[in-house]
Amino acid sequence: MATTDSIPQSTDRILAGVALMLGFCLTAPLLDVAAKLASASVPVGQITAARFVVQCALMAPFIWIMGLSLRVARGQLMVLALRSVLLVFATFCFIAAIRVMPLADALAIVFVAPFIVLLVGKFYLDEDVGPRRVGAALVGFVGVLFVIQPSFAAFGAVAIIPLGTAVAFAFYILVTRGLSRRMHPVALQFHTGLIASLFCIPMLMVAQGSGSELFDPIWPTDIALLWLLGAGFFATVSHMMMTYALSFAPSATLAPLQYFELPVATLFGYLVFSDFPNMLSLLGIVIIISAGLYMIHRERVTARRLVTARAAPPI
Repeated sequence: MATTDSIPQSTDRILAGVALMLGFCLTAPLLDVAAKLASASVPVGQITAARFVVQCALMAPFIWIMGLSLRVARGQLMVLALRSVLLVFATFCFIAAIRVMPLADALAIVFVAPFIVLLVGKFYLDEDVGPRRVGAALVGFVGVLFVIQPSFAAFGAVAIIPLGTAVAFAFYILVTRGLSRRMHPVALQFHTGLIASLFCIPMLMVAQGSGSELFDPIWPTDIALLWLLGAGFFATVSHMMMTYALSFAPSATLAPLQYFELPVATLFGYLVFSDFPNMLSLLGIVIIISAGLYMIHRERVTARRLVTARAAPPI
């Protein structure tokens, strides 16, 4: 995602960006609700495929209306494919987890992804990351352990699956950083949906009749079909909201708002599934949110120091 921090933003555009990010936090958990409802009768692989097929179908008309080119530079194609595969894996792991886990527990574990991005940036990409932010990331991991522990006792090894989502999504974020600067958001969403669909559908065809609980596709009932369409619809709408929010307002302004998704997911999980995190999980969620907000605060402090240093006259 292209950062807008260095571009002056009007108050109206910043407010629009904030509104869109809050819209993302309200609609993204509906994707999780629809996927969890569908998972009662539909294999996880089929739900994952439906999510991307619907996204591709929804984006296709906008490609035509907006007159966007479908051509992709040769150098971008492999990056797009990698981005799509990472998102498929992240989606599959998350849906596999929420089949049995509360939404809030699984989502809280996934929120370790920004900490992974930070640590990868420091130790593998040689980015300038201070010890306080590294410490905040490690505290965030401790919070994840608080969430995993009771979930592991209740659901077994499935409680670890959201970590797969977190790792895949962290690298998805890293890949998206550069790609989004060179592609229109609508085209990026369309190609991601298309490539992911081309990856998922053959897997379902191979699994047809295999009896696999995760991959063998079925013909969904009317209500299950509605949940499948809902998962794709809310995934597309929520991610487009976040994409445009980041084009309207600085990422530093919007980043703290993303944590609003956790209480929303907790509320939906309670209202729809009567799920509510226990006290240990709630403590872990509080630790994760606190560590994440502190890390964002330190990033802002570092950014201000860099701006001040650049603006200072030479001695």
